[in-house]
Amino acid sequence: MQGFFVSIHQDSNSLRSNINHTFVVMQYTLKKSLGQHFLKDESICIKIIDAVNESLINHNLNNLVEVGPGGGAITKYLLQIENIDFIAVELDEEKVVFLEATYPKIKEKIIHENFLEIAPPFQEKFMVAGNFPYNISSQILFKILDWKEQVPVVIGMFQKEVAQRVAAKPNSKAYGIISILIQTFYDVEYLFDVPPESFTPPPKVMSGVIRLQLRNTTYQVKSDKAFIQLVKTAFNQRRKMLRNAVKSLFDPIVLQDEIFNKRAEQLSIEDFAALTFRMQGN
Repeated sequence: MQGFFVSIHQDSNSLRSNINHTFVVMQYTLKKSLGQHFLKDESICIKIIDAVNESLINHNLNNLVEVGPGGGAITKYLLQIENIDFIAVELDEEKVVFLEATYPKIKEKIIHENFLEIAPPFQEKFMVAGNFPYNISSQILFKILDWKEQVPVVIGMFQKEVAQRVAAKPNSKAYGIISILIQTFYDVEYLFDVPPESFTPPPKVMSGVIRLQLRNTTYQVKSDKAFIQLVKTAFNQRRKMLRNAVKSLFDPIVLQDEIFNKRAEQLSIEDFAALTFRMQGN
């Protein structure tokens, strides 16, 4: 796979020059309602692209989907990756017009729709990457869960707090519903922090980039429905002892088990999975 990636580091300066020139001709507005914080730090862009390229190679993928390309900070590099089919999904019509005018190679490669409402862009397996709109970043992850058989790897930028919740382990305050539901299917790797000054406009919080890689093994559960119901019920009252939080889901005799003396944040994914087989109904 040598030579799979065009010499990105050498081209970044010329790309910046071209982009700055284009901004004089065509500008766009930033829309808070869409959670838009556009990356401007080229060194961060390069780090993301390196991680994307590594993941494409390691998973032997030929299809790539970028969610929320916005002003094209990452897109301009993704378009240079050879031997892949690339699709960008952008809801904001103004950004679609800007991207097509600024980067002609992207024409015919943009889906102008809400990512949360589209069907899988490819029939084959594909990677998902992007600086995800912060106001729907968790929803994007749950959408990807629906496509997990087709999406073996994801690299995304999130608010640091969200990224930490996705990567959190038991016995931490960040550990919760999204931690468990994502980690049930994906191994999560926190890659690096991104400071507010790396964006326009700068968000009020730190950001973080994480990588999700589909697990080789899965947890055995009674049913997906039972598992999700148990996790959500347990964490909806996370301060309570598990016995009180989930008492509606178990027979009183089962609730006498010692595990129900714990709080939800103290249980591993394996613990929740095993408990589904002891639930009533489902």
